[in-house]
Amino acid sequence: MEQSSVSLLWPNEAARLAGTDKAHLPNISEKVCEELGLSDLLPLSGGLTDYFTADPDVILYRQETLADLARLPALSDTLARVVPILCDIRELRHLDRDTGTNAGDSYLYSITEIELYVQAVDTLAGGLSAVVSESLSPAFRALTDRMTDLAASDGYQSLKARLADLSSHVHEVKSVTVGVNLDAACRPTEAGVISLNAEPFKSGRLLDKILRMSFKNDAMTCIAPLTPLGKKQSENRQEALSGAFKGALEDVFRSSVKAWRAIVGDYVLDNTDFLLKLLPEIEFVSRVSALEKRLTDAGYPLTTPVLRPMAEKAFDARGLYNPDVALRIDEKVVANDLTFDDSARIYVLTGPNRGGKSVITCAVGLAQAMTALGMRVAAESLTVSPVDGIFTHFPEGAEDTIDKGRLGEECARLREIFEEVTGDSMILLDESLSSTGAFEASYIAAEILTGFAVVGCRGIFSTHLHELASAVPEINERACAKGGVRIDTLVAGIEEGRRSFLIKRARPDGRSYARDIAEKYGLSLDGIRALTHKEPKGD
Repeated sequence: MEQSSVSLLWPNEAARLAGTDKAHLPNISEKVCEELGLSDLLPLSGGLTDYFTADPDVILYRQETLADLARLPALSDTLARVVPILCDIRELRHLDRDTGTNAGDSYLYSITEIELYVQAVDTLAGGLSAVVSESLSPAFRALTDRMTDLAASDGYQSLKARLADLSSHVHEVKSVTVGVNLDAACRPTEAGVISLNAEPFKSGRLLDKILRMSFKNDAMTCIAPLTPLGKKQSENRQEALSGAFKGALEDVFRSSVKAWRAIVGDYVLDNTDFLLKLLPEIEFVSRVSALEKRLTDAGYPLTTPVLRPMAEKAFDARGLYNPDVALRIDEKVVANDLTFDDSARIYVLTGPNRGGKSVITCAVGLAQAMTALGMRVAAESLTVSPVDGIFTHFPEGAEDTIDKGRLGEECARLREIFEEVTGDSMILLDESLSSTGAFEASYIAAEILTGFAVVGCRGIFSTHLHELASAVPEINERACAKGGVRIDTLVAGIEEGRRSFLIKRARPDGRSYARDIAEKYGLSLDGIRALTHKEPKGD
């Protein structure tokens, strides 16, 4: 990769350009990220959608980048220290723009930005060079070379020397002596800065005089404050006075800065632009690194997924768990094994309420989405193919169903998915069509499942409709006749009335679920008789 296009996320400029083209990005919306819980796990200021990729080379490049961060805490610390500096530079740029001041015209802003730039370069160059011998990823090696060369360059060293001299004069200014000419009526006619002082003026209040043990006035003692800086003055009046002083200081330092600004201005702006463009990437890898540390500190495994071609539609997970749930509960979350293969690209998942159906459904989506970000995933092992999109159909709030009704709203959203889904997509449906009766829901669900099977995508349909699971053989017969993939069933386990949260590839037995739940709560016939035929209480 050329130095001008150093990136932590993209192996080359062509990959970066492809990554900015929506047509080349997987169809994974912010809403999908929210429904899976990924937005809570990785809260980024700009959202996640621009970081997804289906390009295996990009995924592998990111895996190496993030592996360095996982192995080298000092590297994570360096990025953590440089982020607030770069944020200050960005904020300074915004402040210039918001106040209508051109960054090239403001000398005080210029000095501050150059100071921040020097801090950023020194922080990165020093931190990266300290671990370069241990770094293995192309991204951090390229960034280290770029920052080391920049920090050692004659131009940068000259900039630091000149900046140190100028900054010492700017920062030693603690107060300004102002002169004001008055007319015969004591009205100001002229005002200007008379001197810059290395010490602040004294307030002139009695307490200050007592503390100094001197009641003599001197040149640095205030005898009457300027009212625009008083607490009761309007913000506009205070800003007017502040602007006047800022303008005067700009004039004072103009001659000092102007002589060398033209030489270093473009140089600094070019390099700060490079660092600012890198800021979102630094934020992203830092957030990922922090999330991985939270999971490993909690004792959960993470694995680097083994990539297979998209056409294979591979997904073979061992010890898969939901990282969002894992970080929210005190007890250990249950892990499961799950495989999509030629005998089942789509699963109908049934089981008791709150038995783990939604948890595992989201876990599958999270594993696929984290792979598309280049991350390690929440599992003991995972062999997986990239997807061109992840589509979810989860329960919506009541406010979304006013116009169409609940069933109509559900069907409208399912139609939207069919307009975009392909054979290389993943679909995740959780309790879809629960707004209507079991007979109608089972019929529509069977049509939908057959449709997804004919499309050839992979995914999970989590449902309370045990009749739908029973209809899988007929659905397979219809779908396979049209060249579709096969469907199989999963069941959320329950043992002796307790939800085990283990997911098994098996045929569901709705009666056993109902019987176990009924017995648990004492609502079997024997349990009810025991409740209703009690011995009368004695007098």
